[in-house]
Amino acid sequence: MVDFRLTNEQQELQAKARKFAQEYMIPYAHYYDKTGEFPRPIIQKCWEEGLMNLSIPKKFGGLGLGSIEQCITVEEMAAGCAGMTTSIYVNTLGAEPILVAGTDEQKEKYLRPLTEDLKFASFACSEPGMGSDVAGIQTRVKKEGNNYVLNGSKFWITNAPYADYFTVFASLDPSKRHKALCAFIVDADTPGVKTGRPVEKMGHRASTTSSVMFRDAKVPEENILGDEGKGFGIAMKTFAMTRPSIAAFATGLARAAMEYARDYVNKREVFAQKLREFEVIQFKLAEMYMKIEASRTLYLKAAWTTDNVGDATISASVAKAFATDVAMETASEALQIHGGYGYIDQYPLEKLFRDAKLYQIYEGTSEVQRLILGRHVLSGYEPAMEKIPKWYNNKPPDF
Repeated sequence: MVDFRLTNEQQELQAKARKFAQEYMIPYAHYYDKTGEFPRPIIQKCWEEGLMNLSIPKKFGGLGLGSIEQCITVEEMAAGCAGMTTSIYVNTLGAEPILVAGTDEQKEKYLRPLTEDLKFASFACSEPGMGSDVAGIQTRVKKEGNNYVLNGSKFWITNAPYADYFTVFASLDPSKRHKALCAFIVDADTPGVKTGRPVEKMGHRASTTSSVMFRDAKVPEENILGDEGKGFGIAMKTFAMTRPSIAAFATGLARAAMEYARDYVNKREVFAQKLREFEVIQFKLAEMYMKIEASRTLYLKAAWTTDNVGDATISASVAKAFATDVAMETASEALQIHGGYGYIDQYPLEKLFRDAKLYQIYEGTSEVQRLILGRHVLSGYEPAMEKIPKWYNNKPPDF
């Protein structure tokens, strides 16, 4: 049986996240987008409302919610402000490698504090010369006594200047690529760890992004996640767990763009008619709605797979690739509907347009998702037809 209904608890969480987005995010989204300030008061309020760190198990002080609940929440919040939601959600990304590969001692030490006070965990994987090619990481690590020593730089790290700790991926030998990768928990106050200045970005300006440098940073051996050489698998499992939420992010932004467009066409008059009366406008809105509905269905399937099956790599890639493209397309069409007003910052569409682009880039570009899916079709997909039948037959059937 397939049941698309949300539980009462899920509906309550959705309503709570929607109310938070409308009361605390939308009214201040323009301010933080323009100033680029870190929206700590909003994030503090989000933490107090219990809308952060949803996946931390009850055993370690969290709510122990699944991927479906995480996705429902971020769709609502991303509809309020994509940048703020990125800075709120990155705690989940930063903590996921610990959930995937951490010991109970590591989880107790690093996950529980996130539930007791507003603290930040950042995910440090990307580098100045490496984004999607995780196996190509150049940050070096070597064992010295009871410590691992890190040297290298990370880039595009969300919340880096405010992080209490990082989950870091480094290589014992870059020439061995994925076979040599390791994952670590690195406290931000470790000597030799330094963050750079926040970078100016096209979108998601309410989220702070900067570099992280490691110069002979000593990490205790008990802070390695899993074993040496297991870092690549940890990173891939992390992305498989978090990509459904990126699809939900994109769905929320697309939904907001459609709703702004809907409101505009109900008010705007041209050629002595309301914009809503024009068939071309109705078709644009119909296309938006269809694709947003499809995006939501795909991310819910990926989230369900994460919660009930475990390996959601394929369904998560489908959801992320599709939903992020839909967000970009919907933001563009909604801006087009607004005409010149969509191009100025007195209306939200130009911000949504700028914010949408990042979804096609971070946590695995749209092209990487298509590589994953193309390889799956060729090597992992099981055809419905056991043998491709002969397409034509010169004889009539003889049953």
